[in-house]
Amino acid sequence: MLSVLDLFRIGIGPSSSHTVGPIRIGKRFVDSLHREKVFNAAARIEVQLRGSLAFTGAGHATPKATLLGLMGLEPETLNPDSADADVAKVYSDKTINLGGQKVIAFDPETDLLFDYETATTLHPNEMLVRAMDVDGKELRSQTYFSTGGGFIASKDQLEKPLKDDIVKTGPKVPFEFTSAAELLAFCKSEDKAIHQILYANEDAMRPREETDAALDRIAEVMMACIQRGLNTEGILPGGLKVKRRAPGIWQKLHGAPMSNEREQLFDWLNVYAMAVNEENANGGQIVTAPTNGAAGIIPAVLKHYCCGENTMPANIRKFLLTAGGIGILYKQRASISGAEMGCQGEVGVACSMAAGGLAAVWGGNPEQVTSAAEIGMEHNLGLTCDPVGGLVQIPCIERNAIGAVKAVNAARLALHAPAQMKVSLDQVIETMRQTGLDMSSKYKETSQGGLAVNVVEC
Repeated sequence: MLSVLDLFRIGIGPSSSHTVGPIRIGKRFVDSLHREKVFNAAARIEVQLRGSLAFTGAGHATPKATLLGLMGLEPETLNPDSADADVAKVYSDKTINLGGQKVIAFDPETDLLFDYETATTLHPNEMLVRAMDVDGKELRSQTYFSTGGGFIASKDQLEKPLKDDIVKTGPKVPFEFTSAAELLAFCKSEDKAIHQILYANEDAMRPREETDAALDRIAEVMMACIQRGLNTEGILPGGLKVKRRAPGIWQKLHGAPMSNEREQLFDWLNVYAMAVNEENANGGQIVTAPTNGAAGIIPAVLKHYCCGENTMPANIRKFLLTAGGIGILYKQRASISGAEMGCQGEVGVACSMAAGGLAAVWGGNPEQVTSAAEIGMEHNLGLTCDPVGGLVQIPCIERNAIGAVKAVNAARLALHAPAQMKVSLDQVIETMRQTGLDMSSKYKETSQGGLAVNVVEC
């Protein structure tokens, strides 16, 4: 059973699967060298990026992330401000401080390769890492996959579910669910809300005060990200020359009379979501929610409805726990990877999670909460991932703003519904999965179709 804290992870932009995942892969490989007792003999490292990691890796900062991981850094604790300097030193010196413990020769031009030819089978975000000794003898070789939202897996781990259907991992929890139907059944039999079921599971993993502290920290990082985005002007990196728009919208909102707040609702949600995703595009500190490319939707809704003048920590935690429980269902039953599902698996899932979380805060019962989540996804089905220039900027930034507005509307529609909706959350998750499998790879984070080929990069 996954933890809600597995869904909400602190890292850096611009991509959870292309940046946060590769950082973790690099560090995991270095750790494995220690475990296999070959670290001291390692004199050369070679990395091959495949599939989506190759096609859009340059625009998603995958080379930078890989180097940071090989240097022993972790996405939760590394300093984004010094990361660029650390990576620049690798390129200038043609060396890398492996695991932060010893310097070896490393030329990114020859040791960090984009493999566009090798077909990926288990997952489209594939990375091969090899270590050799001074004579060129291979010490260790491992294929990893970045499976979305910062989650990573080895080849063995991904092959195992094909044989055993499900991988059992983590502590035993009182309410182990693999579907929305099972989650709702627990809510009914225990007379509990969804966030209370999730709380009980988290209690089996750690003390309640640690869970609350972690949830509060997640909200704190989200709100700090919004504030940085609202107050930082400039041009985003990468060559598209996209200007940050959130500061300008923010200034206009503050200059307008508050009597117009009702008409400005979309603007508030838009500016919060865009602030986060502009920070993400700039490589700033971010919370995967459930991915970096879709990181603005949940913070925007949380900020506008739960983090105002009368902030109540209980509502913030209820929102995050409920949204996280919905995200777990998508991770279990489908995927939150844009390279697998298209953007329906990122923005669509984030919209679904935010809708469910908000419905819970607004007093919705478990059936209404899952209906809100279902509506949030139903109207994102088929959403493609076709980033212009391989950058998480166009259409990603505006798409988060649209997703935040859609999430709020989904919650309202669910609360107005007289009875359980005709389409269940489980049915829409399965529909998303099937749609993602049917979708051409051109529209799944490869920048080989859609806007990516119809918008001139200048």
